[in-house]
Amino acid sequence: HKAEAAAGVAIRHSETQDHKIEGILDFALIAATQSVLDGGAPMTLPVRAIKNTDRTIGAMLSGKIAKRYGHAGLPEGAITIPLTGCAGQSFGAFLAHGVTLDLEGAANDYVGKGLSGGTIIVRPPSGSTLKSEENIIAGNTVLYGAIAGQAYLRGVAGERFAVRNSGATAVVEGVGDHGCEYMTGGCVVVIGETGRNFAAGMSGGVAYVYDEAGDFNKRLNHGMVELEPLSDDEDSGDTSDLLRFDGARIRALLAAHAKLTGSKRAEALLADWAKIKSKFVKVMPVDYRAALMNRRASGGR
Repeated sequence: HKAEAAAGVAIRHSETQDHKIEGILDFALIAATQSVLDGGAPMTLPVRAIKNTDRTIGAMLSGKIAKRYGHAGLPEGAITIPLTGCAGQSFGAFLAHGVTLDLEGAANDYVGKGLSGGTIIVRPPSGSTLKSEENIIAGNTVLYGAIAGQAYLRGVAGERFAVRNSGATAVVEGVGDHGCEYMTGGCVVVIGETGRNFAAGMSGGVAYVYDEAGDFNKRLNHGMVELEPLSDDEDSGDTSDLLRFDGARIRALLAAHAKLTGSKRAEALLADWAKIKSKFVKVMPVDYRAALMNRRASGGR
């Protein structure tokens, strides 16, 4: 049955739509970084203001990079974009390798959605006296479907942090419920409180949680993972080996977090590492561990 359309009502595309995107921030970022896109020297842009109506910042810029250079993106540190304010949803979505978004302020949901090799930094405003590990810095569903890259959040993120993360590395100072849900790869370090149901459906990757109160086990979903102490080795060997070098891996990530965000909490943990190391627990998917061990036994890494 084909319903009859009223007079003057089109049943096919007959006019051009105006999505009003010509003034969005990404167009300005693309124009400002054109020389780098063309193979020029690395650059750091002047600080720009961002507001909560600025959504998916970095996505269109990353599209330009991917179209020209593919998933490999740009060299590390090619483009650094300092921002200040409160970012809208999907800040840093699909961010390409070689691009760093350094936000002083806060961000809404879906930070780093589909992160594809870039680096995202979110830190409180200069002069803030709030304790970062007790205050929200980013919304829900951070790093949803991320495949590569890094995120450093000096503060607490909302629910479903790193859901379906398959390759990104992140440091955060607290998360809400369902952290690392359905995670399949990557590495997450949590140096603050967690909500309930952590690691539900987590089948790959590894998470390290600073369990200061010793009660994290109650908030862990044990369906597919087990808790382990950190490995005994402290040498900074091949930190891609998720079966070893836990201490070296965590210390390296905490050092990067402190450097990039100014995190006092990370600095304190590093300064007291010998004493607090035992309070970190390792969340390791059971089948993933078995697969890594089988690969090692067969001569792979």
